Amino acid sequence: MIFLNPIKTAKKKRDTGKTIEALFKISDAVTRTRNLDELYTVIHESLDEILNVDNFYIALLDEKEDALFFPYYVDEKDKAPEKILNFSRITSSTGMVIRNRQPMIFYQEDIIRLSDPLNPGIMGTPSKIWLGAPLIINDKVKGAIVIQSYSSPDDYEEEDLELLNSISHHIALAIERKEADEKYMEQQSVLEKILESSPVGIALVQNRIFKWVNTEMVRMFGYMSKSDFENKSTRMIYMDGRDYDNTGKTIYKGLNANGTAEYENILLKKDGSLFPAHIKLNSRDKTNPMAWTIATFTDISQRKATEKETNEKERLQGVLEMAGAVCHEINQPLQAILGYSELLLMTHLSEDAEEKGIQAIKKQAARLGRITHKLSKITRYRTVDYPGNTKIVDIWGASEDVKY
Repeated sequence: MIFLNPIKTAKKKRDTGKTIEALFKISDAVTRTRNLDELYTVIHESLDEILNVDNFYIALLDEKEDALFFPYYVDEKDKAPEKILNFSRITSSTGMVIRNRQPMIFYQEDIIRLSDPLNPGIMGTPSKIWLGAPLIINDKVKGAIVIQSYSSPDDYEEEDLELLNSISHHIALAIERKEADEKYMEQQSVLEKILESSPVGIALVQNRIFKWVNTEMVRMFGYMSKSDFENKSTRMIYMDGRDYDNTGKTIYKGLNANGTAEYENILLKKDGSLFPAHIKLNSRDKTNPMAWTIATFTDISQRKATEKETNEKERLQGVLEMAGAVCHEINQPLQAILGYSELLLMTHLSEDAEEKGIQAIKKQAARLGRITHKLSKITRYRTVDYPGNTKIVDIWGASEDVKY
C-alpha cells in the first residue's frame, strides 16, 4: 500500500457488520442485476453505506486497444471522461494504481504534479484527496475503483484505503462474473436469432418429447405458439401410432449407429392435413442416443410437386415421342397398302399386275405386324431426330428381339 503523503490515523473503529453486509449486497447483485450498469449502481450504493462515495468511479483497462474507459462515473465537478487512448504513455493517478498493482492515496499537490501538460483535460479537477485500488482477477489487473473528495484532505483515513482495497477484490470478481454472464447471454441471443431466422423447423427433443421449437416449426405445423409443442410427445406430428412406432425404430437405429438419423415422412399438421417432410436428427449421447436430440424439419411439398410435374412431363414427352414413332412407322406401310388397293380397283389391270399388287399388300401388312410386335417388346428408351425439330422413339433400336 502506497501513501505519497502522511495520512491521519483512524479516529473511530468501523462497523464490521455493515462492511460484511455491503460485501454481501455486492456479491448478491451479480445474480440479481440484469446487466453491468445495474451492478455498478448497486456497488456504488453498497459502498455508500460504509464510505463517502460522493465522487466515485470505476475505470477498466482494455489492453488490446491500450485504452482506459469509465463504465461508471459519479462526480461533483467533472463529467465522465471519454475513453483514454494510448493509456500506457500517459501519467495519471489511475495509471499508477494499475501499473503498481497497489492501492494508492494522492493529494491535490500530487495530482497536479502528475498532470500531463499536453493533455490537461484528462485529469479533470484536482481533488483534495484521492484513493484508488486496483481491480485484480487471476493475478491480472482489470482496472481500478476510485473515491475522492474536493472539500478536505481529512475526509478519508488510512483504514478507508485498506477497506477500499479489500472491497476491490470482491468488486473485481463480481465484475468478472457479470461480464462472463453478459457475454454468455449475448452468445445465447445470437444463437437464438440464428435459430429463429432459420428457414427450416428446428426442435430440441428429449426422449421423443418436444422441449423447444423455433418459430418456423410453429408455422410449418399450423400451430399458434411454441407452447403448443412444449413437453408434448412427437406423436402429435405423425399420422397414426403405427407410423410413430416405425419411425421411432428408424430414428433409434440411425442415432445408435452413426449419431444421426435422416429420413423422409408424411407428417400431420394441426388441422389434420398432411405434408411430406425431410427430417434429420443428431445426438451426441452414445449411451442413450434418444435422450437429447436436435431435429430439423424441412417441408418438401414444393420439391415433391416439382418432381411430380417433371415426371409427368417426362411421361408425356415419352408418350408424344412414342406416338410420333408409331405414326412414322405405320404410316409408310399404310400408304403402300392404300396405293396398291387403288390399283386393284382399276379394271384394266392385267392378271400379272393384280398378283403383284396383292403380294405388295401382303408384304406391307406383314410389316405392320412386325412394327406392332416391336412395340410390345420395347425394353429401352432411345430416340432419334425427326423432321420438325422433334424426336421420336427408335422402335427398332429400343427393343430386344430377333430381327426380321
